[in-house]
Amino acid sequence: MSDNFKQISTKSGFMKHNGGLLIKKISESEFQFKTKITQNHLNRAGITHGGYIASIIDAGCGSAAHSSVENNPCVTIALDIKFITPTKERDEIFGTATISKKTKSMIFLVCDLECNGKIIATASGVWKILRNKSLPK
Repeated sequence: MSDNFKQISTKSGFMKHNGGLLIKKISESEFQFKTKITQNHLNRAGITHGGYIASIIDAGCGSAAHSSVENNPCVTIALDIKFITPTKERDEIFGTATISKKTKSMIFLVCDLECNGKIIATASGVWKILRNKSLPK
């Protein structure tokens, strides 16, 4: 699962525990991320849990926001997701996060999540930029 993708889940935490997420920069305003669905990501119906889909969108878009502001931390303010098509175990999911607007304190992104050439979810969200100098020590 590499081909120029970088693992963002290097420290212990939620995303690393759930299998990690890989990301790569396409342009100044576009990033791609991916992951592979395992049995742990499935709900009782045998399809990928919506909470996991939301998590990879949040992590992928948050990482795109973070990368676009000189690696200052960014936190999710709002995230609107539309679930369109289910996925299953062993599917590889690709997300494309596109920055639609950036201000001094906010980043607005849209995201398409795809599997096997089909859109499985779309999202839009807002991330707050936390400047390193304003973080508690």
